[in-house]
Amino acid sequence: MKDLLLSFLRHLLLFVLAFFWLVPIVWLVCTSFSAYPGINISHFFPEQWSIENYRSLLFGTDTVAQFPRWFWNTFVIACFTCVISTTFVLSVAYSMSCMRFGARKALMNVSIILGMFPGVLAMIAVYFVLKTFGLTNSHLGLIMVYSGSSGLGYLIVKGFFDTIPESLREAAKLEGASEAKIFTSIVLPLSKPIIVYTVISGFLAPWMDFVYAKMILNSGISSDWTAAIGLYNMLEKTLINSYFARFCAGGVLVSIPISVLFIIMQRFYVEGITGGATKG
Repeated sequence: MKDLLLSFLRHLLLFVLAFFWLVPIVWLVCTSFSAYPGINISHFFPEQWSIENYRSLLFGTDTVAQFPRWFWNTFVIACFTCVISTTFVLSVAYSMSCMRFGARKALMNVSIILGMFPGVLAMIAVYFVLKTFGLTNSHLGLIMVYSGSSGLGYLIVKGFFDTIPESLREAAKLEGASEAKIFTSIVLPLSKPIIVYTVISGFLAPWMDFVYAKMILNSGISSDWTAAIGLYNMLEKTLINSYFARFCAGGVLVSIPISVLFIIMQRFYVEGITGGATKG
């Protein structure tokens, strides 16, 4: 009886938490299909339904809403960042897991300590470095910021590489394989789950980021903005009554690619996290 009561209380708690988590999402989706362009706080569900907000956002762009351009900018930045950061993370993780060299442990300790500090602490320094090289208000500068320190996030990938039998690498070395050959032909084919995890993480960071994008792309040229900046500017006092429903529609559209990616790769993503957590 006691176990049954505890199980009931646990499920009740999970239900309450899920309810409060889902309510804002449901409200955002419903508002995106509202025929009223502003905020309607008197009704949870719209009195009139319409797909006009999506049509206007995708095909009726104006000086305020240039969503297709913002979406494309964000997608390009996320793709380049994903490729570069994934390469950095996998390379650093392999070096720390499978190779032995002087100062290896010292470098690992330093990287862990640096990872404890929030990235926003370096924002001012990063901005002035980019400004010195003329990389502010450019997508290249933003990609460099997202990718530059990605190698410090190697720890989970290293944990996964630690689970790969060392005998496989030793056998390859006896056959004359180089470290690069072992990495690309033996370790990576056995690491599909953690590669998927790294790719999704590398894509997700720039896709969802607002702070660094707002700081670097500050010229006021709306065609250069990412989706996060563009949607945020729809919430200005002078625009919110005309663009809030379109803002909600943009939020729904931005969530679709990453949601599809998670659904397709969910099994590998979970395997990557659990596999990388077995060792450290």
